[in-house]
Amino acid sequence: MLRHVTAGIDGSPESLAAVHWAAREAIRRGAALCLVHAWEWHPRPAAPVPADMSERARAEDLPERAANSMRAAHPDLQVIGQALADSPVSALLKAAEQAELLVLGSRGLGGVAGFVMGSVSQRVVARAPCPVVLVRAGGSTADEHFSAPDGISPDEIPGIPYRDVVLGLDTGGPCDELIEFAFDAAGRRGSSLRVIHAFSRPPDFAVADSLVPVSSPELRAEREHAVAAALRPWCEKFPEVAVTESVAEGRAAGKLIGASAGAALLVMGRRIRESRLGTHLGPVAHAALHHAPCPVAVVPHA
Repeated sequence: MLRHVTAGIDGSPESLAAVHWAAREAIRRGAALCLVHAWEWHPRPAAPVPADMSERARAEDLPERAANSMRAAHPDLQVIGQALADSPVSALLKAAEQAELLVLGSRGLGGVAGFVMGSVSQRVVARAPCPVVLVRAGGSTADEHFSAPDGISPDEIPGIPYRDVVLGLDTGGPCDELIEFAFDAAGRRGSSLRVIHAFSRPPDFAVADSLVPVSSPELRAEREHAVAAALRPWCEKFPEVAVTESVAEGRAAGKLIGASAGAALLVMGRRIRESRLGTHLGPVAHAALHHAPCPVAVVPHA
């Protein structure tokens, strides 16, 4: 089966940003790029369809034009354009079953406002079987790299070192898929990996009718040991990746959003679990997806 990175496209600026990011990622992985456009037949389309073109032909034209553009920009990249007659959520979830990675666009508001994540993106991120990356509108190749010296040409930007990859790590359960994705992302970029673990001090506990305070230094040391233990086998597998660990008391979402400023990619996990209301994103992932200024990868794991 052909290895590929898939990007959802609907003609919006945010989806075009996702296509460009997905093309660069496909090149980093040595994979093909698949562009998927979902459309549903309507007796009265919202946008007028030219008289000489059917609604299906119009839908098929969008991914093919985008594919031609990517072929021109990256001659060595294999690009496939697909138009799927299905609802956007269903089409993207089906495409995700065959993809190494699914890339979607999110409309950025700028500044700390971050992403606007639509209902389609939110439902796909919460249910996709493969990692999903959300990319802000207006993002560019230069955003992934450290600041270039004055006078450098756009063609030289890929030679500038990549910004760090940031991993949000919760040691409360197995998360090998998440850690491996982050190390692999940093390794492909030749960048450093910053691992962020945030914790909250539990309430004081009762002993013999009195409250005994929980020691923050002892708790921090315990968490630092857990983080180091979780990372150790991956540091051995990816010796070329420089790793820094940050263990701090506080809200995880705030720590991750702060760390993502100036990062090439923020990597977060999504535990695969079903509730009475179906699959869902946790509050930390939800906050980071809305407010992190860099692309965000959400990795499903056990």
